Amino acid sequence: MRKTILTMALLLLVAVTAGAQTAQQVLDKCVKAVSVDAGVSANFTMTSAQYGDAQGTIAIKGKKFHMTSNVSNMWFDGQTLWTYMAKNEEVNISTPTQQQLQSLNPYNFIGLYKQGYQSTMTTSASAFNVHLTSTNAAHKIKEAFLTIDKTSYQPREIKLLQGTKWTTFTVSGLKKTALADSEFRFNSSAYPDAEIIDLR
Repeated sequence: MRKTILTMALLLLVAVTAGAQTAQQVLDKCVKAVSVDAGVSANFTMTSAQYGDAQGTIAIKGKKFHMTSNVSNMWFDGQTLWTYMAKNEEVNISTPTQQQLQSLNPYNFIGLYKQGYQSTMTTSASAFNVHLTSTNAAHKIKEAFLTIDKTSYQPREIKLLQGTKWTTFTVSGLKKTALADSEFRFNSSAYPDAEIIDLR
């Protein structure tokens, strides 16, 4: 009887271990969930001691993104970034670095694990909780915590440590949607009174 119980316990342990996922496997599925060729859109809120608080929507298609918030609107077509500040009625045009993009687009943070970060993971009833720690002293982002839905593999929350300050993005309502490339370029006719400042 004892041998049967021990055998069953071992089989159960093997089954659980075989079904367990690593942090990297979960993040791979998360990247796949938001990397839709046609595009995805979502609502977000940002709480940051460094950048201030914001809320709005974001649309993503590959490396392109369009973010609209109560603070600013941004369009990135894969090369050029347009940033519209409503309070100043001005648009800054720039060619951002990869590090600058990581500070702007919350979905860029999901791929950090491929760029010199160690990952660990715990689970709750409905989510995977991934902790990323930088292995490179030059990295601007030292740590990140990602909360990923267990069913959809969509990110719920992304928390980042830059220097000594934390920034937290909460994501909701993510959905697949067909997005035209023009969605990710600034349309000057929609902002006729804006001053254009080219920083390239």
